[in-house]
Amino acid sequence: MKNYVITIARENGSGGRAIGEALAGRLGIPFYNRDILRMAADDSGINEQLFANAEKSFRSSLLFRVAKDAYNGEVIPPDSDNFVSNENLFRYQAKVMLGLAENESCVMIGRCADFILRDRPNVLRVFIHAPEEVRVQTLMKRSSLSEAEARRRMRQVDKRRADYYRAFTGSDWRDAGHYDMCFDSDHMGQEKILRFIIGYMDVCFED
Repeated sequence: MKNYVITIARENGSGGRAIGEALAGRLGIPFYNRDILRMAADDSGINEQLFANAEKSFRSSLLFRVAKDAYNGEVIPPDSDNFVSNENLFRYQAKVMLGLAENESCVMIGRCADFILRDRPNVLRVFIHAPEEVRVQTLMKRSSLSEAEARRRMRQVDKRRADYYRAFTGSDWRDAGHYDMCFDSDHMGQEKILRFIIGYMDVCFED
C-alpha cells in the first residue's frame, strides 16, 4: 500500500479518539494528536503552551480569513508582529501536518487536518459522531461528571471545535461533504468501523 493518511474529526464523547488510536495500532502506523502541537512548537521556537492555549481559548469573535498560502506550509517570519498570532500558530501546525503526510503513513485527529490535506493523494477523511444522549452518558462515565456537567462540557467542546474549524476553513465542521466517511459510533461500534475503514483502504489505496 502506498503512503497514506487518515484524518479523523469527531464530536466530543463519540469515541473518535479511541477509534483513531485503535486504527493506528491495527495498521502499525503513528497516531498524532497533541504531538502536532509539540512538533509545531519545536519547529517554530514558540512555547508549546501558546499553541494549547490558542485551542482552548479560541472564541468565535476571533474569526478571520486565513491566507491561502497557510495551507501550503507557509509561515509568518519571526520578525513580524504577527509571529505568535493565532493565524501563525495554525500555519505552523499545517506545516507539520503537510510534512508528516509527505513522509509517512499516519492517523491524524482534529485540527482541520481533513481540510489542510484535502488536495493530497491517499488521504481518507473520516468524521465520527453519535447521538447526544449517548455522548452525555459516555462523558459522565469517563470523567465522573453529573449529567448537567457532561452536557455542558460536550456542548462547549463541540462549539469550540466548530468555531475553530469555521475560522480556519470558512466551512461547517459537521458538513458531511468535507469527509469521505461519516460513522455513527453508537450504531456501528468501534470494531465494525475499524473493519470498514481498513477494508476500504485495501481497495482504494492499494498499489
